[in-house]
Amino acid sequence: MTRVKRGTVARKRRNKILELNRGFRGSHSTLFRTANQRSLKALSSSYSDRRKKKRQYRRLWIRRINAGARPAGMTYSRFIHHLKVKCVVLNRKMLSQLVILHPTSFHTLTTQVTVV
Repeated sequence: MTRVKRGTVARKRRNKILELNRGFRGSHSTLFRTANQRSLKALSSSYSDRRKKKRQYRRLWIRRINAGARPAGMTYSRFIHHLKVKCVVLNRKMLSQLVILHPTSFHTLTTQVTVV
């Protein structure tokens, strides 16, 4: 059987993986087999972590809103319920920005919402 030399094709494929792994430590950036495994793991982690990031930011916003609503004497869930009843359309990101940057306006919002 004749010998097939895949020199350029195989080398390009391997270099593509090794180029992705530039900056990894040890053999993960130099040896193809371990680099290939690490790149597959890194790509799958980056895919799932892009979705995790959205969850973590939402949790952070909820904590900030809860901390801002506590001095007004209410919990986060009651505050959100009062917002929905009064038809105030502000998302959690904007509410958390209000808590951080404009605490007085957030306090007036909490008092306006709770007044029936």
